Amino acid sequence: MDRRSALQRAGIAGVLATGIAPAVHAQAALRWRLASSFPKSLDTIFGSAETFSRTVKELSGGKFEVSVHAAGELVPAFGVVDSIQSGTIEMAQTAPYYFTGKNSIFALGCAVPFGLNARQMDAWMEHGNGRKLMDAFYAQYNIKSASAGNTGTQMGGWFRKEIKTVANLKGLKMRMGGGLFGEAMQKLGVVAQNMPAGEVYQALEKGALDATEFVGPYDDEKLGFNKVAPFYYYPGWWEGGAELEFFINTKAYAALSAENKAIVDAATKVAARDMTAKYDALNPVALKRLVTAKTQLKAFSKELMDAGFKASMEVFAAHEAKSPEFKKIHQDMRAFQRDQLLWARFSEFRFDSYMAALKF
Repeated sequence: MDRRSALQRAGIAGVLATGIAPAVHAQAALRWRLASSFPKSLDTIFGSAETFSRTVKELSGGKFEVSVHAAGELVPAFGVVDSIQSGTIEMAQTAPYYFTGKNSIFALGCAVPFGLNARQMDAWMEHGNGRKLMDAFYAQYNIKSASAGNTGTQMGGWFRKEIKTVANLKGLKMRMGGGLFGEAMQKLGVVAQNMPAGEVYQALEKGALDATEFVGPYDDEKLGFNKVAPFYYYPGWWEGGAELEFFINTKAYAALSAENKAIVDAATKVAARDMTAKYDALNPVALKRLVTAKTQLKAFSKELMDAGFKASMEVFAAHEAKSPEFKKIHQDMRAFQRDQLLWARFSEFRFDSYMAALKF
C-alpha cells in the first residue's frame, strides 16, 4: 500500500490501524523550566529571565518554551544549584556568590570585594579566561553558565544609623547577599546575614537587621528600604560589578539540537545586555526620587574603605592557601584587572572624571 494514500484515505485512526507510521513527524515542542533566585517584583533581575524566555520562544517560532518561576515558586531562592545538579530543572537564574557555602569559588563568578566592574567582568568572562575557568569549576555541579546581566557598581547599602568610623560597624547586623565580602565585613566586626531579598524589609522594620545592601536605587526603592533605614551609603566596594548568571544543566544543554543550542546562546546574550542597560537607565532617576524623599546619601570614608581592602586581601589569601583552584582563578582575574585598570586611566576614568565635574 502506498504510504501517502494511506494517510489521505484513512486519516490518523486508519494509519494506526494499519500499523503504518507517517513518514514525517511534527517536531515535538520543547519545554524547559527556569527557577530564579529573585522575586517577580524586580523587573530588572527577574526581568532578565523573562527576556530570555521570550526571546527563546520568538527565535524558535514557539517550538521551544522556557517557563520562568520566581524564588520559592518551584524551588527556594537558594535551592537552585541543587536542583540544577540533580536535573530537577533545566535552568536557573541566580547570583553565584549565594553558594559560597558550597565552595568559595562560586563568588569569583559573580563579584568579590574590590573586584571587576561590569565591563571588565564581561571582558574577562567572554574574552579572557573567566568563562572557561568558571565552567570547568561548575562542571562538578552539572552546570554550564552564561551571563544573565550585570548590575554595575552597586551602592553600599542602607543603615539605620550613621556609620562614621570602622568602630561603628562592630556588632552591626547586616544582610549581605553572600560571597566573600561577608567574611571581609566580619573581620570589621559586622555580623553578616544572608537572606532572600523579599525577607529583608520586615527584618529591618523589626530591628532584626541594622543594615542591608542589595543592588542600587531602582531595586532598593522597589523593596522599600528607604522607609526603614534612612542612611544610604556608597560605593558598594564589595560589588564593583555583580554578574548574574544563567545556570544550565549540562545534560539538558547537550541534548539540544544545534539550532536550539544557538537559540539558547543568543537569548542569554539578549537578556544580559538588556539587564545591564536597564540598570544604567533606571538607577539615576530612582536616586533622584530617593533623595527627594529625604534619603541621606553618605560616602564611605577612605578609612573604612582602606580597612575593607585590607580585610578583603586577608580573606583572599586565606582561600588561596586552602584551594589551589581558587588561587588559579583569582590570580587570573587579578592579572586581567591590573591591565584593565591601566587602560581605564587613559580612557573611561579620565573622561568620566572630567564629565562628572562639568555643570551643563
